[in-house]
Amino acid sequence: MPTPDELKARLWKALRSDMTVMLGLVGGEHGHARPMTSQIEEGDHGPLWFFTSKDNALIQKLGGGGAQDAGVQFVSKGHDLWASIEGTLREDTDRAVVDRLWNPHVAAWYEHGKDDPKLALLRFDPQKAEIWLDASSIVAGAMVALGISDPKESYKDNVATVRL
Repeated sequence: MPTPDELKARLWKALRSDMTVMLGLVGGEHGHARPMTSQIEEGDHGPLWFFTSKDNALIQKLGGGGAQDAGVQFVSKGHDLWASIEGTLREDTDRAVVDRLWNPHVAAWYEHGKDDPKLALLRFDPQKAEIWLDASSIVAGAMVALGISDPKESYKDNVATVRL
């Protein structure tokens, strides 16, 4: 049974590995989110960074203003960890961050490289997450079938709300 801190550490590890999330603004888009590839720098903390285009709807909705409430939905590739992450999203213009995070996968999207006029960078600062860990397995299933374990009790031990 993982502790909340262990679930949090597993979330950061999975985010660094799997990278694709659903990102959306709270309120203004009726729950609409879009797939985005996140990048995380060192450690088990944010922010999450997203390279995108100036014509992306998120950039348009942010309107060059300050941070807005946003959400990230995440499912690990193995479907063994899920998370709903609350935080704030804003456009960031720090060239040093662009330089640090630039890589061949990002470069493939921008014809003029780091100086492409369409290049935009989003910064998501996570504040809180609810994390679920899939407790299903052959052993867990057998224990339930034999009456050794209560799935409702097992589930409670595999979900946590954590501050990020």
